[in-house]
Amino acid sequence: MNTTQETSTVTFLPANKSITVKNRSTLMEAARTAGVHINASCGGAGVCGKCRVIIEQGMVTGGESEKLSATEYVRGYRQACTAEISHDITVRVPEESGRQKGGLSTDIPLRHHARMHVFNIDELKEAGIFYPPVEKLCLELLKPDANDNRADVGRLIQGLADQHNKHRLVTGLPVMRKIRAALREKNFLVTVTLEQPVNNKSKSHLLNIQPGRWDHRNFGLAIDIGTTTIHGVLIDLYSGKILAKDSCYNPQMSYGEDVISRIIYAEKPKGLAMMQDLVVEAINTLIGNMLNKAVPPENSGHGAISRDEINSITIAGNTTMTHLLLQLEPDNIRRSPYVPVSTFFPPLRAADLGIELPQHCVSLLFPAISSYVGGDIVAGVMGSGMYRTELLTLFIDVGTNAEIVIGNREWLACAACSAGPAFEGGGITHGMRAVEGAISDFSLNPETLEPMNVTEGNKAPIGICGSGLLIIVATLFEHGVLNQSGKFNDLDSSRIRKGRSGMEYVLAWEDECAAGHDIVLNEVDIDNFIRAKAAIFAGVSTLMEQVGLEVGDLEQVILAGGFGSFIDLDSAMTVGLLPEIDPDTILYVGNGSLMGAWMSELSNHIRQDVVSVVRKMTSFELSEVPSFKDQYVASIFLPHTDLSLFPGAMQRRAARTPPSIPR
Repeated sequence: MNTTQETSTVTFLPANKSITVKNRSTLMEAARTAGVHINASCGGAGVCGKCRVIIEQGMVTGGESEKLSATEYVRGYRQACTAEISHDITVRVPEESGRQKGGLSTDIPLRHHARMHVFNIDELKEAGIFYPPVEKLCLELLKPDANDNRADVGRLIQGLADQHNKHRLVTGLPVMRKIRAALREKNFLVTVTLEQPVNNKSKSHLLNIQPGRWDHRNFGLAIDIGTTTIHGVLIDLYSGKILAKDSCYNPQMSYGEDVISRIIYAEKPKGLAMMQDLVVEAINTLIGNMLNKAVPPENSGHGAISRDEINSITIAGNTTMTHLLLQLEPDNIRRSPYVPVSTFFPPLRAADLGIELPQHCVSLLFPAISSYVGGDIVAGVMGSGMYRTELLTLFIDVGTNAEIVIGNREWLACAACSAGPAFEGGGITHGMRAVEGAISDFSLNPETLEPMNVTEGNKAPIGICGSGLLIIVATLFEHGVLNQSGKFNDLDSSRIRKGRSGMEYVLAWEDECAAGHDIVLNEVDIDNFIRAKAAIFAGVSTLMEQVGLEVGDLEQVILAGGFGSFIDLDSAMTVGLLPEIDPDTILYVGNGSLMGAWMSELSNHIRQDVVSVVRKMTSFELSEVPSFKDQYVASIFLPHTDLSLFPGAMQRRAARTPPSIPR
């Protein structure tokens, strides 16, 4: 037992981690210090109710919440962000509050494979643009003698011109310091690493020199820094093949699950440095995991791949994530007129950011368009290929912030709208990410109104993920359980009851769950969902209106992002999340940001295209467009106030709603 009055020891289960902290610290602060993740959609502001923990031993001060029932309070449930420590305690983080397994995959669901857009390395080769920005070249040079006593640097540069037609080179001091020894170690047989210029008017940079033949050992990384997850791939730049991939949760989530919460934390003393440290540490861990998984390419020799052999890294992220990585103050991203420090970022040395890669490794970050249309969307546009097609294309990355791009190879226009966290479980009573135990699919017996729930991993249910929420709301609406306003009709069913937040539908009873309570969807949850889907539909409608287009003009729709890749099309059109369009025109790209970063690692032509794409993309600030509010208000119904926009949805509802239920 800790006998001091100033500190107490907190033990977190099931992680079995203990930490000694100052009294009056909150459980959330203690968990962060201990490296234990507790969900906190609101960043610890005390309003989301997602940071529920169970006090198993000892006691805390505070932690009460209207989000906790009287029964849960008696059973020891508290909110970690408002519960203060005053004694040694043992705390259990339940599954729904912790960082569960799953939810990290970038793979598109099997049911969407027929509509999947696949990047094929052979396409780059056939188009003649497979040309990695960093290449390794082997040279066998003549030894100096009395008739040829040129300086080593001059000999090397002339050799590159004669043997590989490489001209206009820049050599830095670190390489100059290595040249003398490298040339003579293997009898003037060397391999050099060159970075090609992004701008054709610039010069190539000589990054590294190695004694001997190493030109078949050239590796790069593509990293997507998402608000929720970080994804990476390790690439053989010689063949273009992926050697390993890995993912992890973004550890910044412990300080808030949305970008605004993290910006607010970054404004605190040492907050910005903390945010940068967290993401860099995660990237370093990811790189280590990929190197451990990777099987070296055949016939490359020299054994396992080391960090020193990684010569380039391409990073894509939204504007806030990029600012936090670079330790740029993001304060004004959240304040009108929403001004970032920069939208273009110079080439950097990865090591200068704290990333554990060799000093010569170059890092390129995708540029942003604005505060809320970031480099991840630019990467998605590049990866999906919409900037090269003649087809009039709508690109949507669906998440907490929905980014929308319309155009083709001739022109591009973009906008962003805040949909809120509903699609990732935020603002939903039993919402959660798509991890094991999350309800992700749903069907309804139209006679008894009994549900059939399908969960991730086929585990006992513990909550509802975004794709499940979409299907549940659409199904309840189609069968007449919900009216157009998202309210429950007065039906005779034990599943529909009055709860603490109004009328609710019981998806799973307590004895069927692993959550320790009934899992329900209430009218407040449905209202939050409707507002989220309305923001996206209004954003699409407003942007199309601004460029003089209608839904019928679209020739292709591309859905991207974690949630976007799991959208059930019929459900999305039923609730009015997406406009009613021919499903055959819709493609899924999965993680478009990662795909774009990967492609940029393999083609300097694509890197060069990025600048022209950014410059041709017109950004619309929807909050400044008067019609956006009107479009939004019209969309806050199922599916919309103008039912003529959704004839298919209304036909399905008419066919599936029993005659006894109001339509």
